[in-house]
Amino acid sequence: MTPLQAFISSKTLLHSSPTFLRFSKSTRPKMSSSTSSSVPISLPENRVVLGVGATSVDFLAAVASYPNPDDKIRTTSLKVQGGGNVGNALTSAARLGLTPRIISKVADDSQGRSIIEELEADGIDTSFLVVSEGGTSPFTYIIVDNKTHTRTCIHTPGSPPMVPDDLSRSSLLSALDGARFVYFDVRLHETALLVAQEAARQNIPMLIDAERKREGLDDLLLFASYVVCSTRFPQEWTEAPSIPSALVSMLLRLPKLKFVIVTLGENGCIMLERSAAETSDQMEEFEVDSLLEVVQSRRDENINVPASVSSPVAKLRAKGIGTVCGRLLLGTAEKISESEIVDTTGAGDAFVGAVLYALCANMPPEKLLPFSAQVAAGCCRALGARSGLPYRTDPRLASFLH
Repeated sequence: MTPLQAFISSKTLLHSSPTFLRFSKSTRPKMSSSTSSSVPISLPENRVVLGVGATSVDFLAAVASYPNPDDKIRTTSLKVQGGGNVGNALTSAARLGLTPRIISKVADDSQGRSIIEELEADGIDTSFLVVSEGGTSPFTYIIVDNKTHTRTCIHTPGSPPMVPDDLSRSSLLSALDGARFVYFDVRLHETALLVAQEAARQNIPMLIDAERKREGLDDLLLFASYVVCSTRFPQEWTEAPSIPSALVSMLLRLPKLKFVIVTLGENGCIMLERSAAETSDQMEEFEVDSLLEVVQSRRDENINVPASVSSPVAKLRAKGIGTVCGRLLLGTAEKISESEIVDTTGAGDAFVGAVLYALCANMPPEKLLPFSAQVAAGCCRALGARSGLPYRTDPRLASFLH
């Protein structure tokens, strides 16, 4: 019997609960303490996080269906609110109870003032946000297709752009003072690299949002402790033949990386977590694509709330790429009815904000993935990236915070 066949046939690998599933190496099944406990998770003692990147104004127009060229149509609803990856992710984190700070740039126009006011209303420290005299604050036109639940974004960068000289040495040190994590969306890449270099000197862990290939991304990834990326990014960046093999390639190319998560929309997400344990001859070895198929087969399709399933720690091999020691986790998404889905704008940012909270709260990956998926699902129930972002007191989050 091959190691994979033994893994599939084992009767002692699966644990389940109303909120998530996982494999266990134990010989006797038992309920995970993170689901059976009724003691609420208290807010992290150190909950300061610093975000570096884009904040903007979003002009959202919902339409019955996406227009054809030269069409004239009417909106079904309209909303103007703050946007930008870092602005959205930090808003998500703030509503969950973190204390975010932001490094970004806007102009001293009406849009810039509204951006700052909205961030501050959600408890985000804007002391390190640069305001230029003159110029234009960044903004995005977003067309939301009610029929397909897709959105099309047309972004206009702010002017003048942010440069490293906009951030003084004293401001940089103050922004990093006491920070638990630093998060980058890979916008403002020159300034971001300056912050990353200082954060590395201070041994502050960093999370990178790898939405797509951008200028400066490769330099920032070298500092990353954690990466959350879009569906297409791992294979585009590594040129690997599959997502699981691409994740193995990322861990091999980025030795500081503790885990990488690839989000898959309604299909949930996949995490590859590096093991701190050293590999040994006794440790089982699995081909990573085959292992993912096994993990996927262990999903409980009858559970509507987000769940997770994980493999045991093993040597994970990607053909032609290499082997890493770690485990593969699959996170599922909430099954939202068609009538409840309003807009997916900002769902990925909401997920990142929840990951930041989960890291600060020392949540294990089995809980981090479904918790973050639940927060992202809340975002999809309202128009815009921030309207549906849940607060810590949201009843839908209660089971994940116990």
